[in-house]
Amino acid sequence: MVQIHSPLLIFPSNVYKQYLFQYIFVKNKKTERLWEIDSLRGIAIIMMIIYHIIFDLNYFKIYATDLYSAPILFFLYPIGTMFLLLFGISLTISYSRVQKTLTEKQLHLKFLKRGLVVFSLGLIITLVTWIYLKEGFIVFGILHCIGVSIILAYPLIKYRYQNLIIGTILIVLGILLRTIRFDFNWLLWLGFIPSRFYTLDYFPLIPWFGVVLIGIFLGNTFYHDSKRKLKIKDISQNIAIRFMCFLGRHSLIIYLLHQLIIIAIIHLIFL
Repeated sequence: MVQIHSPLLIFPSNVYKQYLFQYIFVKNKKTERLWEIDSLRGIAIIMMIIYHIIFDLNYFKIYATDLYSAPILFFLYPIGTMFLLLFGISLTISYSRVQKTLTEKQLHLKFLKRGLVVFSLGLIITLVTWIYLKEGFIVFGILHCIGVSIILAYPLIKYRYQNLIIGTILIVLGILLRTIRFDFNWLLWLGFIPSRFYTLDYFPLIPWFGVVLIGIFLGNTFYHDSKRKLKIKDISQNIAIRFMCFLGRHSLIIYLLHQLIIIAIIHLIFL
């Protein structure tokens, strides 16, 4: 039986913190922040924290929960979807900010370097979780997926409907693949799930690269030159939105540290 727990269970490390800050979450003090993206990312962060509280309470046998029940899964999968959709949108915004100042070759190298760095950080996560967890260590998690997606997305980043079509096909294929088990494991990164596969974090390219491509489609549809194409009501000063934006702007730090904090609190109160 395949057991895939948290698709966002990442163990923090100071080794890769600064790289993630630069390469994934597109933090740039000289450019204007888009409050709607920050706030949506903040919502995803809150959902991720809630899920990991439930996951950790179950993991430490403090409060038993069926992590494969419909309510949990309906809550879980939108988290990864939101992160990768927003990542795809952010890719288009990042691309639009540098395409006028870099040559095609420089742009290609920039995306290649960024993808390789993020994928390398994913390999560090694989090593760390293998050393400390053994069972359920992360083989192809969200960092691996994002790193490869950056490289694969570059030739398509200028397009709209092509990304929508390809992304939709990949998502449908991914749904179909989850119903099949295979006797080999060398294509698990693509979405061919081996029998008796168990991991704490699993984001195969099929379907998750499709989600990134849908994000690129949305980015190219609603943004141009890192500006909104449509006018929306500015509610960025609303106290709830400001809080969400704060979380979104600091998503990396929260992303890296929240599990340590949750586990520390659980040990302090329950263990």
